[in-house]
Amino acid sequence: MRAIIISLLILSALYACEKLPGEGGTSTIRGKVIVREFNNDFTDFRDQYPGAKEDVFIIYGDDEVYGDKFETSYDGTYEFNYLTEGHYKVFAYTDDSIPPFTDERIAVIRQVEITRKNQVVEVPDIIVTR
Repeated sequence: MRAIIISLLILSALYACEKLPGEGGTSTIRGKVIVREFNNDFTDFRDQYPGAKEDVFIIYGDDEVYGDKFETSYDGTYEFNYLTEGHYKVFAYTDDSIPPFTDERIAVIRQVEITRKNQVVEVPDIIVTR
């Protein structure tokens, strides 16, 4: 019986030391938000430019809510630092551009994986419509 208890304690200690996706590492996820501007019914493209002051969110692993938020710089860039190995979702919100139009915003999601320490992962551009 004593051996079983000791084994369970060792297994739970090993599990507690396992790093899950999130902060506390040495890796970085970074990318850029691009805004494509249209008229009110999205029939006329007007302009494309870096998405300054856009909110970008990150979800760690299988979490259901975002773990951190970053406001993009003047050139649309964002960066999440000090991340551990694992799977992440990075997203920003775009206007609903499919008729019938609503005021609802839709998430544009990019799946990302960090596979080693000190890695810099470049995310494909997140393109949002306004």
